[in-house]
Amino acid sequence: MAAGYPIKINGTHILTSEALYQACRYPHLPDIQKAIISEASPMAAKMKSKPHRKSSSRADWDEQRVAIMEWCLRTKLAMNRTEFSRFLLATKEKQIVEQSAKDPFWGALVVDDDTLKGQNVLGQLLVGLREEIKAGNVEHGFVEPLAIPDFLLYGQPIPKLGFRSSLAQ
Repeated sequence: MAAGYPIKINGTHILTSEALYQACRYPHLPDIQKAIISEASPMAAKMKSKPHRKSSSRADWDEQRVAIMEWCLRTKLAMNRTEFSRFLLATKEKQIVEQSAKDPFWGALVVDDDTLKGQNVLGQLLVGLREEIKAGNVEHGFVEPLAIPDFLLYGQPIPKLGFRSSLAQ
């Protein structure tokens, strides 16, 4: 949900990786993708997606959502390498946890003052990316598109993506 790391795909400026993630849920519905991507904040993009989830999400969403989130995070890093790396590295060796009021899958729920409980998949993905950065194992400069059916933005295939320098083009 951290804003301030823009992404550009097929000429489209996307303000947040959350908007990109939510848009990937609807590859067959470019109008819904546009509405989501037009939102200025990550939470607004998430809320714009909500009314369409049950009836219009891609059929394989539950199977692909983790891979799509990881791809979105890698894309965020590729296009904001210095800033996003600095953000992740500032967490040092700490666990990264999304404290959530409702979602024990992506985050963790408060049990008491000292305990959170949940799968914290988003936090695990971020920690994994941080460790790859520290080890120098992050693919430099490019993120390949996912090899899944209908990986589209506005009806167009999502291509191999590169560094932020491509945002100026």
